[in-house]
Amino acid sequence: MFYDTAANRHGLPHDPFKAIVSPRPIGWIGTRATGGSHNLAPYSFFNAISDRPKLVMFSSSTYKDSVRNIEETGEFTASFASRNLSAAVNLTSVAAPHGESEFEIAGLTPVEGTLVKAPFVGEAFAALECRVTEIFRPNGLDGVASENYVVFGEVVGIHIRDEAIRDGRFDAATVRPLARLGYMDYCDGGDVFEMVRPKR
Repeated sequence: MFYDTAANRHGLPHDPFKAIVSPRPIGWIGTRATGGSHNLAPYSFFNAISDRPKLVMFSSSTYKDSVRNIEETGEFTASFASRNLSAAVNLTSVAAPHGESEFEIAGLTPVEGTLVKAPFVGEAFAALECRVTEIFRPNGLDGVASENYVVFGEVVGIHIRDEAIRDGRFDAATVRPLARLGYMDYCDGGDVFEMVRPKR
C-alpha cells in the first residue's frame, strides 16, 4: 500500500506512522515548578542525539507542564523507564492538574538531582540530570509551526543503580528498557543480541 500523508487516506482503523517509527524509547521527564511542585511525565518522542556533548531531546504535543517548568527553571531529568516500572510509567501519563505531583499519583519517590533541582525517580535503574539548551516549535513544509514543543538538554550528571551494571556495562537484559510502539502497544529491550561492526 501507499498513502499520501497530506490526504492521510490510509484506509486503516488508525494511522500507522508511529507504529512504523518504533520502538521509541520513553523519556520519563521530571521537572520542578518555580513554586516547588514536582511533575513527572512520559514522552515517547525522546532520544539521545549527541555524545559530545551529551545531548537528549523530547517533544511534547502541545504546551504542557513539563515544557512550562523547563522554561521557568532551565532544568529537567530523564529517568530510565523499564519494564518493571511500566505500570508506574503509565500512571504518570495522567492529565493531572498543574501542581499535582505524578510522583505521588504513581507511588514513586522523587529524588532531587545532585547538579539540578529537578526530581528524578528514585526507583529507576538510571537517571539523567539535564540543563536545557534549546526549546522551539518545528515547522512543517508549509512553514507553519507544529503544535509540538521540542526540548533539547545537555546531560550534566548521570545516576546508575549498582544492580544495573554487569561486567562493566549498563545491562539491557537486566534493566529491560521500556519502549513505545504504535497504538497502545509497548515492548521491552531485554532480548539482547550483539553484532560487531564489519571492518574493511
